[in-house]
Amino acid sequence: MFHRFFGGIHPHDGKELAKGAPIETMPAPDVVTIPLSQHIGAPCKPCVKIGEMVKRGQKIATTEAFLHADIHASVSGKVKKFENGAIVIESDGEDAWADGLPLDRNWHAMSKDELLAAVKDAGIVGMGGATFPAFVKLAPKKPVDVLILNGAECEPYLTADDRLMREEGDRVAEGARILAKILGVKRAVVAIEDNKPEAADAMRAAVQKAEATGADEGLPKIEVVQLPTRYPQGAEKMLIYAITGREVPLGGLPMDAGTVVQNVATAAAIYDACAHGIPLIERITTVSGDAIRTPKNLRVRIGTSYQAAIDYCGGFSETPDKVLAGGPMMGRAQERLDVPITKGSSGILALTRKLTEHGPELHCIRCGRCVQACPMGLIPSMLSILGQRKDIVKARDDYGVMNCVECGCCTYVCPAKRNIVQYIRATKGAVKALAAKEKAKAAAREAAAKAKENAKEAANA
Repeated sequence: MFHRFFGGIHPHDGKELAKGAPIETMPAPDVVTIPLSQHIGAPCKPCVKIGEMVKRGQKIATTEAFLHADIHASVSGKVKKFENGAIVIESDGEDAWADGLPLDRNWHAMSKDELLAAVKDAGIVGMGGATFPAFVKLAPKKPVDVLILNGAECEPYLTADDRLMREEGDRVAEGARILAKILGVKRAVVAIEDNKPEAADAMRAAVQKAEATGADEGLPKIEVVQLPTRYPQGAEKMLIYAITGREVPLGGLPMDAGTVVQNVATAAAIYDACAHGIPLIERITTVSGDAIRTPKNLRVRIGTSYQAAIDYCGGFSETPDKVLAGGPMMGRAQERLDVPITKGSSGILALTRKLTEHGPELHCIRCGRCVQACPMGLIPSMLSILGQRKDIVKARDDYGVMNCVECGCCTYVCPAKRNIVQYIRATKGAVKALAAKEKAKAAAREAAAKAKENAKEAANA
């Protein structure tokens, strides 16, 4: 049984360009540029020096801050420089693993704490795009009883998760079992949209194979559930409601609804970490769009440039109007192609003008289409107007701007061609800045009051 979420749309998915392309392993590039911040949380700091020789899988950056994900070398070679918040490594062509990697260990014999430590050591983050450090998400502060693996991949054009499930479902299934063991859940579900029947069949076979071993008999049976194709089915709050009927409270987290959601690619990476000690140094990324000569799904090293990945796909067949990091609904336009692929890079999308032409932005005509499409039940038209007016407080307090998931449904359906998501995104940034400013002022007032109190005590002493 599934529950249909409110709103949503059916954009052209464009998946036909790459869904038939098997995963190809792209050769390691001559140079990788590995950012120190590929996750939500504090940026890491280099723990290697310029000129130092490093090996594949070696930790090269970390931090003492709690919320972070360690960074590892994706190739062996020499650390050439630190540049623009990244470590640049020149490959030596040997691609040698760090000492002791990969491991061959029985994850079934590992305790929950040992598995969680392996996930943390591997620097794994949410690979669907959110990039939240996985070890934090797997130690929720509230009881959870449901694990959902997100295989919806509802963003148009992207097919990396589809191909992963179809070709390497065993890694996903084993990862799901590891996650279920860490969390101690009663229910585990792999959620897949019904436009991916091959992936659903492959996952059912992989789950059956994994459970046939008889190991860890206390784990729940993994369900493979096909959901109606509707964007943004893969958004956490929509997915949780579709599977469980539970609603994440406004301003809340999935654990507030007793659930943890992880992407299927994250589950596969967790299996690699726990069974083989392999850190997150590569991922599957879709390179697609009508401007790409040969759309592909590539297994690429972290730090590979967009340009190199595009060149591997034959380059551009036409001059693109936009190159996006991610899909067309939630992706972000790139100004340059020398930017690196990171842990959260699910896709690179190059689109020609005929697909990106938006038309001039007009005044809101109050048609209400954005309200009908918004899966969060917001009033995007008002949020865009308040954003234009820079009425930050009203957008926050009266219209709940921080509850927007930036899915883009409102912009897609707007007949006035208003850039609603951009207005909302800017407003959310202003809200965060305002909150930081208010927090700093409160801290200053508290410090002044304490200083005054200390001075008074000293005078009376």
